[in-house]
Amino acid sequence: MREYLFMALISAAVTYLLVPLVRRFAIRIGAMPEVRERDVHTTPTPRLGGLAMYGGLVVGLLTASQLTHTGQALAESEANAVTALIVAGGLITVTGFLDDWWGMDAFIKLGGQIAAAGVLVSFNLRLLYIPLPKDWGGSTSLDYTLSTIITILVVVVTINAVNFVDGLDGLAAGIVCIAAMATWAYSIFLAQSMSVGNITTTAAIAAVLIGTCLGFLPHNFHPAKIFMGDTGAMLIGLVLASSIVTVTPLDPAAIEDMNKVPVLLPLMLPAAVLVLPLIDLITAVVRRTSQGLSPFAPDRGHLHHRLLDIGHSMRQSVLIMYAWAFLFAFGVVLMSRQGVPVLMFPVVIILAVAVLVLMAAPRWRGRGGSHSAPRGKQPEDDDGPPTGPMPPIVPEAQVRQQPPPPEGGPSAPRATADGNPVIPAFPSRS
Repeated sequence: MREYLFMALISAAVTYLLVPLVRRFAIRIGAMPEVRERDVHTTPTPRLGGLAMYGGLVVGLLTASQLTHTGQALAESEANAVTALIVAGGLITVTGFLDDWWGMDAFIKLGGQIAAAGVLVSFNLRLLYIPLPKDWGGSTSLDYTLSTIITILVVVVTINAVNFVDGLDGLAAGIVCIAAMATWAYSIFLAQSMSVGNITTTAAIAAVLIGTCLGFLPHNFHPAKIFMGDTGAMLIGLVLASSIVTVTPLDPAAIEDMNKVPVLLPLMLPAAVLVLPLIDLITAVVRRTSQGLSPFAPDRGHLHHRLLDIGHSMRQSVLIMYAWAFLFAFGVVLMSRQGVPVLMFPVVIILAVAVLVLMAAPRWRGRGGSHSAPRGKQPEDDDGPPTGPMPPIVPEAQVRQQPPPPEGGPSAPRATADGNPVIPAFPSRS
């Protein structure tokens, strides 16, 4: 336990200290684009925060490989997780850096994601089988080709799900941190009943990811001083996907006594920790394709945009999504630990949905609520700079300007403080 805490603290400290240096670098090279219509911030903010996160990730992984218990487990594991994540993480970081700095076509960026996932597979960081209950035919082993395809698909979907949810200050880093915490807790529960190298590998990857996100959040929470950009969103999505891949145990019989549906848990946990980004990803693809647009076309219809539109401030919207992700992910982890009937899983789903609906409902009272604000007056935001898209800038040629009064002519009409016109006592003759 102390080793996991140590590697998490190392990753957090390195990330935290690197962010100011990366911020200066991003400003110097101009990696702080103008505010777009769909953005919720109102001032240009530097990106490339993912460079600092990659530094924290590398130092955390190298530290984990040198520790007594974790280092031995990583060395004995069939997959060379440390080297795989450093190389694949470097590739996805370079891809995100070029996209944040110069801009990149969506399909070229997708190619970079597939290449990074291929690096993980080449280092044997892959799904070996699909865990299924005995009543469903038992666990299905995957051959090399099918294992490669499914692993790359899982990694690419996870990367884009995290990238899609990265729309508010601190949202992506917090959601991924909660997901990593749930994955780490689940791997610790498994490690108590089985000793397999990939379970320790999962715990180590999750611990380093937790530290990386926590080290970046103080600089990224509202009002953000820096954004992680695609550089960071794709990186933490890749690392989260690798922890999901390695959480699948080699021997399903080892967890038969943990739950009445234990074999399904390695499949249910990734769905639980990624449910919020996946919902946002799926709804965005359906919404854009139904409008005849590309699935990669940006818009302002994500879940966090809707929370802002109904009257919640940026911090409140982020905390709502934190609470929902925490409830859902750790609900599944606790049920796996206690051993509950399968009917409890739909109950948790219904409860999580109910909490999201209640917390996301418009605030009927209190300042800042969409229903409490007078008509024609924007709701107040009490937690920092104003959010929402910037108002359109009227071209100077369209601005009506009154010509100055001619010399000796009547001066401009005066008005009182209330806006009423002042009638002169001795009006001038026309």
